[in-house]
Amino acid sequence: MAWNEPGGNNKDPWGGGGGNRNDGPPDLDELLRKLQQKLNGLFGGGSSSSGPESGGKVPWVPALIVVAVLYGLWGFYQVDANESAVVLRLGKYHSTEGAGLHWNPPIIDHVEKVNVTEVRTERTTGQMLTEDANIVEVVLTVQWHIDDAESYVLRVRDPLKSLQEATDSALRHVVGSASLNGVISQNRTQVSADTQQRLQEYLDLYQTGIQIDVVNLTDAKAPREVQDAFDDVTKAREDEVRFRNEAQAYANQVIPVARGRAQRILEEAEAYKTQVVELARGETVRFERLLAEYQQAPAVTRERLYLDTVQEVMSNTSKVMVDVEGGSNMMYLPLDKLAERTADTASKRGEKLSPAVIEEVSQRVMERLRTEANNNRRGGNIR
Repeated sequence: MAWNEPGGNNKDPWGGGGGNRNDGPPDLDELLRKLQQKLNGLFGGGSSSSGPESGGKVPWVPALIVVAVLYGLWGFYQVDANESAVVLRLGKYHSTEGAGLHWNPPIIDHVEKVNVTEVRTERTTGQMLTEDANIVEVVLTVQWHIDDAESYVLRVRDPLKSLQEATDSALRHVVGSASLNGVISQNRTQVSADTQQRLQEYLDLYQTGIQIDVVNLTDAKAPREVQDAFDDVTKAREDEVRFRNEAQAYANQVIPVARGRAQRILEEAEAYKTQVVELARGETVRFERLLAEYQQAPAVTRERLYLDTVQEVMSNTSKVMVDVEGGSNMMYLPLDKLAERTADTASKRGEKLSPAVIEEVSQRVMERLRTEANNNRRGGNIR
């Protein structure tokens, strides 16, 4: 039968009799008072009661056991896979724990958990002076994560503030060493790389435990007050690049053609040189042979040379000299003028004047001249 049921022994488990409490639940104040008395007796204090109430089991032992169990359970903690736990024992660094279930004595140890895999982003903006004394507005984005949990928690009081100040310092140093055109267009990638390198050096020197992943120069432009003028300068640079490319394309087109022509002229000159030299050698050989013939028969050779020369000269002219039999003078026949007139007439009619036509005209003229000469000679004989 339970102690609080009617007819029971009326003895509660807390050490008190049940007759004075009308079989009801124990009073909390009474329990605390009795616990205090037991503790006083344990640590040397006198007992205020005697008799059967003080002769059973000591009631404070289960309480101490409960307290010990709660204290032990309180010391367990869980570290996630993306975290590291920095353990401080009595305010001094003790260890760094990885992922898993761990236990540390509460109150004595303090555990600080930080996320070491999360990639965080820090953004900074500002107006800065470049190397060529121009003002530029820069927007920089920094992606970072915690590399050393101990340094991040203990070495620096405010790691985020240290990161911001180090970023501004590194960016101003790099921008101050570059030109405006380089920061805005030409060397933006190099500016980002130099800023990341210098920023990491600062953070390692400060022992912040931060590792920089990526530094992006997201925007760089001139101040609003001079934006229009800067746009004109940018357009002029683009025109310069375009004209330069067009000139290079034209040069690439013209230079090979000119080189080809020069090569062709050189080859033609070489061929002409070879031709002249060979002709000269042929003339020399011919002259040497002619000299041998002349030395054997000078008169015959001289006459033959004269006739060949006259034949060569007269064959290249359009003038005809006619020797009329029975007369002392030679008749000049202007075939060149006749040919020109015939050519003009043929061109007006739309006809072409061929060498055969000219030859035919010459034959007719010659035949007519011979006929007239014969008639003149006959008339002289009649007289």
